[in-house]
Amino acid sequence: MASVLPSSPAREIVGRVTVGVADLQVSSDPHAHIITHALGSCIGVTVYDPVARVAGMLHFMLPSGRDNEEKARANPAMFGDTGVPQLFRLAYELGAVKDRLVVCAAGGAEVMNDCGQFKIGTRNRTILRQLFWKNNILLAADETGGTISRTMQINIADGRVTIRHKGQETLLWSA
Repeated sequence: MASVLPSSPAREIVGRVTVGVADLQVSSDPHAHIITHALGSCIGVTVYDPVARVAGMLHFMLPSGRDNEEKARANPAMFGDTGVPQLFRLAYELGAVKDRLVVCAAGGAEVMNDCGQFKIGTRNRTILRQLFWKNNILLAADETGGTISRTMQINIADGRVTIRHKGQETLLWSA
């Protein structure tokens, strides 16, 4: 379900590009904003290259596709361990360079009262940090954990990342 949305005269994207649950989008269109809603236990990850002006966003649901490899192959964006590498690969295809990427994350909350049995948000945060540690990637900013659901947006023109919760918007990262 991943999409690469290049900027071109034939395909002008104006406004918002929505990333659904278990989805990702990458674009170099300076007029677009990429947004995802309902980041509860799910995690939203943004990447931004300020030189290439390439941005992308992933909204993953579960930490690992190892227990369901068929689903992971069919939709890598569903899982952190398959979706994060795919997000980076697609950004590189549009000209992003790893050393220039600004990476942010939001979500990973414990919004369901499951008495701590499943801890999906915690497990999602753990896999994200493990992936970044293993690949020498630092988060520029994150708003993860807690018990609230969030909306995350990235502006492709300048890489500004905002978080919205209960009608209040806050700046997570800006150049």
